[in-house]
Amino acid sequence: MKSQINLITIWTDDIEKMKEFYNQILGFEVKNDLENYVEFKNDGVRFAICMRDVMYEFSNEYKKKPSGQAFELAFPCETTNDVDESFKNLVRNGATSIQEPHNMPWGQRTALFADPDGNIHEIFAEIK
Repeated sequence: MKSQINLITIWTDDIEKMKEFYNQILGFEVKNDLENYVEFKNDGVRFAICMRDVMYEFSNEYKKKPSGQAFELAFPCETTNDVDESFKNLVRNGATSIQEPHNMPWGQRTALFADPDGNIHEIFAEIK
């Protein structure tokens, strides 16, 4: 095995709502839509969403309901002003506000938002 991530898949019970969010609100173009699995165009790591029940026959572990924040996707912005404007646009278009933009002690301006399943993600830019 290589120590390299090739694919990130978000498991969901409502693929239509999630597909609309990642496509319409975050701007990911759909590369492949198999109804219960949607892969988006993305430079670098492949990115997809998939119905959780697709995996039920392979492992009962997929039937367990997730609890708490298990992962975070972080989206880069060009500037700190871009963080502020992007956050406003995300929330205006349907993302759930978690934390408005603020400067972090590690030299980034960040903001947090959630997708329809409640997964919390970050937008950020380096403070220059």
